[in-house]
Amino acid sequence: MAGTIKGLATYQLEEIGCQIILGNTYHLALRPTSELIDELGGLHKFMNWPRALLTDSGGFQMSPVDGKPMLLTPEESIQIQNRIGADIIMALDDVVKTTITGPRIEEAMYRTLRWIDRCIAAHKRPHDQNLFGIVQGGLDPVLRDICVRGLVDRNLPGYAIGGLAGGEDKDSFWRVVAQCTATLPEDKPRYVMGVGYPLDIVVCSALGADMYDCVYPTRTARFGTALVPEGVLKLKHRAMAEDTRPIDPTCACMVCKNYTRAYIHSLVTKDAMGSQLLSFHNLYYMMQLSKNLHSSIVQGKFPEFVCNFLQKMFPKGDIPEWVCNAMEVAEIDISSCCAPFRYIQATKVQSNLNEDEIQAV
Repeated sequence: MAGTIKGLATYQLEEIGCQIILGNTYHLALRPTSELIDELGGLHKFMNWPRALLTDSGGFQMSPVDGKPMLLTPEESIQIQNRIGADIIMALDDVVKTTITGPRIEEAMYRTLRWIDRCIAAHKRPHDQNLFGIVQGGLDPVLRDICVRGLVDRNLPGYAIGGLAGGEDKDSFWRVVAQCTATLPEDKPRYVMGVGYPLDIVVCSALGADMYDCVYPTRTARFGTALVPEGVLKLKHRAMAEDTRPIDPTCACMVCKNYTRAYIHSLVTKDAMGSQLLSFHNLYYMMQLSKNLHSSIVQGKFPEFVCNFLQKMFPKGDIPEWVCNAMEVAEIDISSCCAPFRYIQATKVQSNLNEDEIQAV
């Protein structure tokens, strides 16, 4: 992000109930530069956004535009983020793909723990900005546990689970989330980084996570795909050319109220308006999903919410096995929306795990 959400103005984000935007520290530091943002009153004022902002550390996407070598230290990352002025800032961590194995994973985890102390020491605005630490350790439960406990000892305002959504299988993915949320404090935000598919968000929320970020809703919009309760709707498909229905008849967003699938089909990939309309709808969908998910938790109706969500997405009951396994560990009964054989299989998997194994999956 360079002070903008692609295709949408900040007032539109306010309209759909967006409460927080993630800013890309690396790109903001390059253009327009953190010094200029600071000089002009911080990112909130610069982009005219009165609500919350979160910035990443800048390390994950380092890829110099001019080919020159760059050095980003924990101190420099925090100094840049202090100048940008987001409400939540992220510690610089050593990110390794979960598909990599061997000593590199352990090296990265211990480096991440060393760097958190340097980030804390460099942080000059602790009363204005909340510094979150990031749990690393790949798919190794022992390394994840060391990192979680090390970060919790630092008593940070919030914690992120990093290094996921990088190509690992879904069964490994949810088990890492379950292990980390089981140990992280319940009274602090727990943020799964890089996760944005609706199904993943519902599963991770069931496992105790609170926050997520992903470019998926707007990126998939630019490819002509809409998010709907049943999954996705591909507006580029020839069948959409004469379809006079809205994207989602149950959606109250201004796109579904005013435009047909046929109209958007004629625009997608050809006119910027197509991706703008789909981006608005997709973000509205995600905001409604988050709002309904949160309300169901507050009202003590989260299991019903999960079942309703899964029934719409998997009307035949063919819920992926990894989802069934995760729900078992989260102690959410989804038997009413699972195909019988699938639920029996998931229950069998769960029955082979004792309490200690559940904590360390």
